[in-house]
Amino acid sequence: MIAVTYAQGGKLHLEDIPVPKIQEDEMLVRVQVTSICGTDLRIIKHGHNKLQTGQKIVLGHEFSGIIDAIGKRVRNYQVGQRVAVAPNIGCGHCDQCLEGRANMCPDYSAFGINFDGAHAEFVKVPASAISQGNVMPLADGVSFEEAALNEPLSCVINGIAACRINLGDTVLIFGAGPIGLLHLILAKLRGVGIVIVTDLINSKLDMAKRLGADHVIDPQTCDIKETVLNLTQGKGANVIVTACPVHSVQEQSIELVAPFGRICLFGGLPHERPKISINSNLIHYRNLIVTGVTGGSNYDYRTGLKLLALKKVDLMKVVSASYPLSEGYDAFQAALSGNEMKVIMNPHG
Repeated sequence: MIAVTYAQGGKLHLEDIPVPKIQEDEMLVRVQVTSICGTDLRIIKHGHNKLQTGQKIVLGHEFSGIIDAIGKRVRNYQVGQRVAVAPNIGCGHCDQCLEGRANMCPDYSAFGINFDGAHAEFVKVPASAISQGNVMPLADGVSFEEAALNEPLSCVINGIAACRINLGDTVLIFGAGPIGLLHLILAKLRGVGIVIVTDLINSKLDMAKRLGADHVIDPQTCDIKETVLNLTQGKGANVIVTACPVHSVQEQSIELVAPFGRICLFGGLPHERPKISINSNLIHYRNLIVTGVTGGSNYDYRTGLKLLALKKVDLMKVVSASYPLSEGYDAFQAALSGNEMKVIMNPHG
C-alpha cells in the first residue's frame, strides 16, 4: 500500500509498504480521508520526543474510513462500518485517563506519532484504542471529509470550554489558520457578541470575514492594541485565543484582555524557546485567567461528531486543497507553504 512515512532525523518519503496485519483484538480500517495537521509538519521539521533516532513511522492522526477487517475478539463493530478514530490513546490507569482525559495521559500513545498513522491506504487500530472507545461510528449524514477534520474540531471544543465563553462576550483570535477559524466558528455558535480576528495574510482574513468575523485586523497596516481598545470602548476583549505559536502574540494578549477576562494559549511555542516575558501584575490586578489546552478528549471528539451530525458546523469551509495520497509529497509541500488552510488526502482516489 502507498504510505507517507517519516524517519526520525530524516526526511519525508512516499513509499510502498505492506498492509498491516491485525491480531485477534485489533481492527484494520481502510482510510477514506486523511488530513495534514500542524503536528505532522512539526514532526518532519523537528522530530518528536516519542521517536528514537532513525525510527520510521507512517504519519497522520486525523482520519476516517471503513472497517475492512476485525479480529475475532472485537465486539460491537462490523466490517463495512463507517468510522472516525480519535487519535490519542492513554494508558488507561492514571488519574487523567480515569477522569476521561487520555489526551493528558503522561504515557499516551497516538497514531502517526509513536505508531503508524493514517497517511496510508490502511491503518491498524490497536486493541487499546478499541477498548477505550476511540473508534466511533459515523452518522449517515457525516462525510468522510468532515469526520477526518473532527480531530482538530475536538481540540478546539476543548479550547472553547477552557475559555468559559459567555453570551455577548468579545472574543479576539490571533491567527486565521484552520485552528483560528474553527475557534471563530464555535465562538459564534456559543452566542458571543463580537469576534475579532487578526492575521498577517490577507486571504486568511478574507476567509475569516466570510465565516462571520465581525472585525479583522492586519497588524502590518494598523496597531492591534489601538484597534482592539477602540472596538471595545477601551475595555479590551473578554476572551483571547492565541491560535498561533508566536511569542509576541502571547505577550501582547495580556495587555488586550478586559478585567476578569480569559486567555487561552492554544498555539504552543517551540521547545527550544518556550519562555515569554509578561507583566504579571496585569493578571493579578485585572483578575485574569490564563490557561492552555492541548489536544482533545474522546468526549470532545464525540461532541464534535454530534455537531457534524446536527449540521451545526461546516468544516469543509476550512479545506483549501485536496490531493490523492499518491501525490502525498506535493500535499505536504502545499501544507508547508503556509498559504493553505486544511490540506486533505484521499488514499483511494
